[in-house]
Amino acid sequence: MKLQGLRWWVIALIALATIINYIDRQALSVLWPAIQEDLFPDKTALERKQIYANISIVFVFSYAFGQAIFGKIFDWVGTRIGFVLSIGVWSLATAAHAFAQGMLSFSFFRAILGIAEAGNWPGAAKGNAEWFPVKERAFAQGLFNSGAAIGGIVAIPMIAMLTIYFSWQMVFVVVGLLGLLWLIPWLIVVKAPPGEHPWITEEEREYILTGQKRSKNADGTENTDEEYNPDTGELLTRKESWGVIIASAAIDPIWWLFVFWIPIYLNEVYGMDVKAIGIYGWVPYVGAMFGAWFGGLLAQNRLKAGWSINKTRKLVITLGCLIMLPALLAMADPGQPHIAVMIMAVILFGFQTAIGNVQTLPSDLLGKKAVGTLSGFSGMAAKLGAVGLTSLVPWLTAGGNYTPAFVIGASLAIIAMLAVWLLIPNVAPLKKR
Repeated sequence: MKLQGLRWWVIALIALATIINYIDRQALSVLWPAIQEDLFPDKTALERKQIYANISIVFVFSYAFGQAIFGKIFDWVGTRIGFVLSIGVWSLATAAHAFAQGMLSFSFFRAILGIAEAGNWPGAAKGNAEWFPVKERAFAQGLFNSGAAIGGIVAIPMIAMLTIYFSWQMVFVVVGLLGLLWLIPWLIVVKAPPGEHPWITEEEREYILTGQKRSKNADGTENTDEEYNPDTGELLTRKESWGVIIASAAIDPIWWLFVFWIPIYLNEVYGMDVKAIGIYGWVPYVGAMFGAWFGGLLAQNRLKAGWSINKTRKLVITLGCLIMLPALLAMADPGQPHIAVMIMAVILFGFQTAIGNVQTLPSDLLGKKAVGTLSGFSGMAAKLGAVGLTSLVPWLTAGGNYTPAFVIGASLAIIAMLAVWLLIPNVAPLKKR
């Protein structure tokens, strides 16, 4: 049997895994307003908010740690088995939330969830590299990245609907089963890499493998003469590296501010229960989905028009930050809840417009052998920034006033923009000193 367009079936399954990834991680935040008083009846509202923040911080730390772990695992065992391990473990961890009874047990299951869910991203990148020629990878990347926003759109109303029919414990079990069911088509379809897959047509195999070849020297080695691949010590002496690290550390917490706190905000500020949150809480992720597409397409359009990488990256990153800035300040007094979620959609549109281009900066500046190092440092800085802001939110929002948190978010957008402009004078391949 031969399957036409097999690579698109593979990337569709990876995009679906990304959607499930976000459904699983959002379950706790959507359910929290309904379960917090039952779980912690003797705690004040501020203490319960702090417990939620602590559990979220455990997740982010574990998520950052998991990216390093599963990056190695996928290299060791391959994409097929790597995804089985990643989504299998995170699905079981999600279902295990049904047995949580307090902060310690929730934190334990969130830690396992964070480590395993992090595998989705190195796995998706590896799958993209295996199954697509170079010229199609940006489009494939956009497909599975948009799964994060689609997951946010789907997760909140889906979980709210499940609460009508199931207890909160059973909701975690049902959501966990989604990932285990995903394993069935994955194991059937992804039998082997494209070079060895029995279902791939010869035309598609040739198209993929030929499109992955890079230029070679006369002796057959890869041509990297023009690339700058500094060691870690030298990399950290370049101000451009710190531009990427600081921009990542500043901009990423804005995303996590909304991922963790949208349902809590709607409950605390507007008194919404889980069902009402299901009606409103998905709207911001629509903005994120369109922003992801817009940022990538705008950059692609400007580069095709002959703009330099420097001009293109700075335009798109600056535009994204400038979209976020007034919208974050407008959240100080948004008025009606439908206006609040629309403003959040604008914020996440701006974030996704900028973040894709921030994440490409390491490959714009460095050779292939150093990109991973800078990406690792910037990714770690991004997660530490998210931990910092998440830990502050309970105090910043005491009494239900979220204005200080949004003002800090606006300040972070400015810092991200300035880091790129001031520390990266020219977004172009660096040269050895």
